[in-house]
Amino acid sequence: MTTFSILEQVLVHISFFLLFLVTLIYWGKFIYIDNETLHISGKISMVIAFLFISIFLSIRWILSKHFPLSNLYESSMFLSWSLTVIHLSLENKSNNNWLGIITAPSAMLTHGFATLGLPQDMQQSIPLVPALQSHWLIMHVTTMILSYSALLCGSLLAITLLIVAATKNKKFKLLKYNTNSFFYYLLAKDYNKIMSSKTYYESQNSLWFINFRKWQLINELDNYSYRIISLGFPFLTVGILSGAVWANEAWGSYWNWDPKETWSLITWLIFATYLHTRILNGWRIKQSAIVASLGFFIIWICYLGVNLLGKGLHSYGWLLQNS
Repeated sequence: MTTFSILEQVLVHISFFLLFLVTLIYWGKFIYIDNETLHISGKISMVIAFLFISIFLSIRWILSKHFPLSNLYESSMFLSWSLTVIHLSLENKSNNNWLGIITAPSAMLTHGFATLGLPQDMQQSIPLVPALQSHWLIMHVTTMILSYSALLCGSLLAITLLIVAATKNKKFKLLKYNTNSFFYYLLAKDYNKIMSSKTYYESQNSLWFINFRKWQLINELDNYSYRIISLGFPFLTVGILSGAVWANEAWGSYWNWDPKETWSLITWLIFATYLHTRILNGWRIKQSAIVASLGFFIIWICYLGVNLLGKGLHSYGWLLQNS
């Protein structure tokens, strides 16, 4: 094993451990205790994991002399890297630390699939097959993976929204606007302090506060889901268009109804439908979230399902090949 191979293994295993640690930290904060030291530790660990994955991809790029997206292992690592970027971006631009309970596990599980789920022979850097020897490789595959990462995060937020909505009260008593001083006292105080106070258990008005918090959380989830999906959709569109141009150069046709192309189109239609429902006033948050949640499963079919079981012009992505 060469020095660079050993370095790659070190970077990969340390970054996976850090992502696992970050996941434990965020879920620990969510379930057990919210501590500022834990928050800082989680943020630093995620930054280090991001840097290590970046170095790993850079080494692969230098040694192979092509962008490291030639097989399922490298694309999964790039997907994990993209999810860490989304995590750090959301954390810097948002005051809601709870978003990490969704983005951190996503990056960890994708990383774990690549490093622990794929056999060693699939993790080796190999020369590009003729179909991939094109300047379109970076343009097409990079935009597709970036779109997958954004759309997956947005879809997971939509699924979380549906879970929260399923547990919320059917009637928002807050809309009745009880204006006594105690009600405003509840809204002004920190939620954790209210939950631990004796007043919380003694007053029915606290139910309005809890219901308001759920309503507020649903709207925040919907807002972030919409914004992230709106970011990923243009990447998906550019990825499909650049793939069509590349296909014309490689195979002489812009579109061949290959399984990968077909499922990419289905993915595009699902999220185009979601964005369209956001424009229609008649559609509620829950209905739009159902469409986005469906997109979560469609993406995995497009990204993994076709590669695992599909057969077509993208045959270099197979895992199950006929002898």
